Amino acid sequence: MGVLGECLLPLRCLICEEPGAEGRDLCRACHAALPWNVPACRICALPLASSNPVCGPCLRRSNRPLDETHAVFSYRFPLDRLLPRFKFHRDLAAGRLLSMLMAGDCAGLPRPDAIVPIPLHWRRLSSRGYDQALELARPLARMLRIPLRGDLLRRVRSTRPQSELDAAERRRNLRAAFTVRAPPPAHVVLLDDVMTTGATLEAAARGLRAAGARRIDAWVCARTL
Repeated sequence: MGVLGECLLPLRCLICEEPGAEGRDLCRACHAALPWNVPACRICALPLASSNPVCGPCLRRSNRPLDETHAVFSYRFPLDRLLPRFKFHRDLAAGRLLSMLMAGDCAGLPRPDAIVPIPLHWRRLSSRGYDQALELARPLARMLRIPLRGDLLRRVRSTRPQSELDAAERRRNLRAAFTVRAPPPAHVVLLDDVMTTGATLEAAARGLRAAGARRIDAWVCARTL
């Protein structure tokens, strides 16, 4: 659909189908009910019961691959509906809405030199037809005016789906899964749709750090509990 078509069609809430508001396919009531992930640990993004900035396990952990992680939402309704629609059913309207919400929430975070989406392996990209992290990153980078470096990381191993594995298996599954194709800038933000254990983001961060990145943050749309 072209820009003119988007302007002529009325906005419609993707959750309840009421009229959208404030330039989004989301009504005011559904926007107010979104499961924002606050307060949360600034290292692993797990929700916290207090206002402490870092959870106990992250305080005890040394040599962390990621400097900070920011998850915009908890993976609860309606994110558990919108993200699968976007990820598995090519609902690009849902993806565009999620990018807009992420941009508004991430605008005040430390500004990176580049946004780097977590890539799919070419086999999964071929079967799915599009890369959901890249499709989230494109409008986000444009709205925040941050360079997008979709060329920087390459997934060289076709790993098993992380959803099928426990935490230890996820880490083993991702060993040597990524290569860095060019020297990274000093401050990089890795972008992905959903974070569960963080194994994928940490594997990518280790590669970027070994290639010379000095600060690596992660921005994700939703964090599972």
